[in-house]
Amino acid sequence: MRGILLDSVILIDHFNGIQSATEFIADNFNQCAISAITYAEVLTGFEQDGHALQAAITLLDQFDFLVLDKQIAIETAKQRKLTRLKLPDATQLAFAVSHSLQLATRNTKDFTTEKFAFVIVPYQL
Repeated sequence: MRGILLDSVILIDHFNGIQSATEFIADNFNQCAISAITYAEVLTGFEQDGHALQAAITLLDQFDFLVLDKQIAIETAKQRKLTRLKLPDATQLAFAVSHSLQLATRNTKDFTTEKFAFVIVPYQL
């Protein structure tokens, strides 16, 4: 697998000043992509006006953006049935599977490395 799908928690950690998240993103910047789910979840944490929101959009817009299309919707339904994950997590899984990406996350409750070989946990808090 070549690329890395950043789960929302990694970017949220970055915006919250977690140095490990910032370092991971910086070290892997050219390999990273984000999904429509991540884009929406990250922006939810910002006031809908102001400089912080614009700074977040500027950073997010630098990553490859993966759209939620029919193929992803079908894969999401499949993964949701197989794993019983909540819809956003099943969708992240579908993006990673469909695009042959590693999924970088701290969400080890839903995405265990034992169950999903393509999941990486770049740091722990």
